[in-house]
Amino acid sequence: MSFRLILGAIALTAFAPAAFASNPDVGGAPMFEDKNIVENAVNSADHTTLVAAVKAAGLVDALMGPGPFTVFAPVNDAFAALPAGTVDTLLKPENKDMLTKVLTAHVVAGDLKLADLRAKVGADGYANLKTLSGDALSIRFKGDTAMIYSESRNIGTITIGDVDQSNGVIHVIDTVMVPN
Repeated sequence: MSFRLILGAIALTAFAPAAFASNPDVGGAPMFEDKNIVENAVNSADHTTLVAAVKAAGLVDALMGPGPFTVFAPVNDAFAALPAGTVDTLLKPENKDMLTKVLTAHVVAGDLKLADLRAKVGADGYANLKTLSGDALSIRFKGDTAMIYSESRNIGTITIGDVDQSNGVIHVIDTVMVPN
């Protein structure tokens, strides 16, 4: 192989456009930018509780809509960390309104990537966001780590950010954000 060909290959690799970057896998499954939030979430082994809750709340059609939405998606372990019986109680048909409030407290209108959230951080060190439930979430960065805070003082971490969807973006979080 010639020296020029090797340099050309290095240059091509070093300057490959970002358009070829792919989404991270979530829950052992690839996440496709051309699929919507629900279509991708159903494939994540880490989000089976969230998917069941979205179905029970009747939010599937809304989250398949055009959006854009920013979803802070708690993993199964986050739901398991809630007090015993909480998830079972929320999933009962008579508690659909409460479940809907909890789930929509994880959704913000718009397509907010981590860079957008960082840019929103004010002088107080926080970016304040209004969720679809009407509650507030705050984002704070500690170095490269994005922390998320609910009004009821739940604190979580964005463990996988910027998972692009056809109708927004998902940020995987390790805590359920319980609204007031």
